Amino acid sequence: MTDILDDSAASGGLTVGAAAAHAGVTVRTLHHWDRIGLVRPSGRTSGGYRLYSAAEVARIHRVLIYRELGLSLDDIGELLDAPAADMTVPLRQQRDQLLDRISRLQGMVDAVDRMIEAASAGILLSAEEQVAIFGQRWQPSWAAGARERWGHTAQWAQYAERAASRSAEDWQQIADAIVTLESDLAAAKRAGVSPGSAAAGELAERHRASLGAYFDCTLSMQVCLGRQQAADPGFTAYYDAIEPGLGGWLRDIIDANALAQGVDPDTAVWA
Repeated sequence: MTDILDDSAASGGLTVGAAAAHAGVTVRTLHHWDRIGLVRPSGRTSGGYRLYSAAEVARIHRVLIYRELGLSLDDIGELLDAPAADMTVPLRQQRDQLLDRISRLQGMVDAVDRMIEAASAGILLSAEEQVAIFGQRWQPSWAAGARERWGHTAQWAQYAERAASRSAEDWQQIADAIVTLESDLAAAKRAGVSPGSAAAGELAERHRASLGAYFDCTLSMQVCLGRQQAADPGFTAYYDAIEPGLGGWLRDIIDANALAQGVDPDTAVWA
C-alpha cells in the first residue's frame, strides 16, 4: 500500500484502471463512486483521464472497509465527510447491528450443530434420560440401530431435523402419547378387536400418526416398519411385555388398514 501511494504521489496520481486494480474493484465501480460524489479524483492527465491522488486512493480503501461492515454508500459518504466526533454515532449503530447479526449467526451454528449431533446419535438424550422418559423397557441401542438401518434415508434426515429442536420435555410428551396408544392397542387386542374392523383401522391410523412425530409416514412405510418390528426379537419382546402377541396383532391391523386404503402389504415398499 505504501508503494502504491508513493507511486501515486510521484506521478501525480493513479489512473482509474490502476486505482481499481490496486483496490480490487472494477473501473465501473469507481466511475459510479465518482458520479455520486463518494470518491472523486482530483487530477486529470493531459488527455483528460481521471487521476487519483494518494489521499483519494486511501479514501477508496476506507470505503471498502465500511462496505465490509455493511454500511450503505450514503452512510459511508456521511461518515467520510463528517467531523471525527460525529463518526461515533453511526459506527456505534453499525456495531449494534453487527452484534445482532453475530447472535443470529451463532444461533444458526448451534442449530446446525444439534442437527449434526441428532443425525449421528439418533436422539439428543443420554441413555439415562431415554430410559427415564421412555420407560424401563426402552433400549437406548435402538436409536443407534435405527440410524444404522435408516441413516441414509430422507426420513432419517427429517427425523434429525425434528429431534434437533426437541427438549426433554418435548420427548416426554411424545413418550406419554405413545404409552397411551400402546395401552389402547393392548386393550383392543384383549377385547378381540379384529384386524380390518373400523376400530382396528382407527388404532392403525393413530399408530401411523405417532410415527409422524419422527418423520412423515406413508401407509406403505408403516407396513414395512410394522413387519420389520414384528420379525425383530427385541421389538417382539417389547410388545409382548405390554400384551402377549401384541407385535403380531399390530402388524396385522396395519396390514389390514393399508389394504383397505389400496396398499397391498405384500408389495409395500419404503416410499
